[in-house]
Parts: sequence; structure tokens; C-alpha cells
Amino acid sequence: MTTQPRRRRYWGYPPPYPYPQYGYGYPPYGYPPAPAYPPAPPMTPEDELAYLEDYKRSLEEEKADIEQEINQVEQRIKELREMIERGGQGQPPPGPPPGP
Repeated sequence: MTTQPRRRRYWGYPPPYPYPQYGYGYPPYGYPPAPAYPPAPPMTPEDELAYLEDYKRSLEEEKADIEQEINQVEQRIKELREMIERGGQGQPPPGPPPGP
């Protein structure tokens, strides 16, 4: 019994490189390019002033929150130093901070 050589089937995959039908080395992307958005219109001085005042207000609120947190950390540092001076006796560490 003689064995016949295996036949190879060529399905056309992978396609020959470079993709000649596209004129360059890779096929085009399967999605369109992102649209170009027009630039934002310039702000009027009144709009910019209102925007900056709101931004300043939000920064001041954030600053107050940060200062409050710094005071809490300083208070805890003071408590821990006093506890160490007394020989490690003191209150247990506080639980998680209260939620907003």
C-alpha cells in the first residue's frame, strides 16, 4: 500500500503581504476616524469672571476641608505622643472616619 502525499489546501488566509489592494502595508482600520470638533467659542469677560469666582469658591471650600483634616491629624499626633510618654497606655486608635 502506497501512501499518497497530503494535499494542502490554500484558503487564501492569511492574505499575501503587503495588502496590494490597499496600496500600503496594512489594511484600513475598521472604524472611521474621530470627528474634528470646532474650538470652543471665546469667553466674554463677564463669563470668565463668573467662572473664576466659582472656581475660587470651590478652592476655598477644599482648603477648609484640608485644614480641618490637618487639625485632626495634629490632634492624633499629640494624643499618640502623650500615650508614648505615659508608657503606651491610652485610647485605642479611632475607627474609620465618618462618611459625608
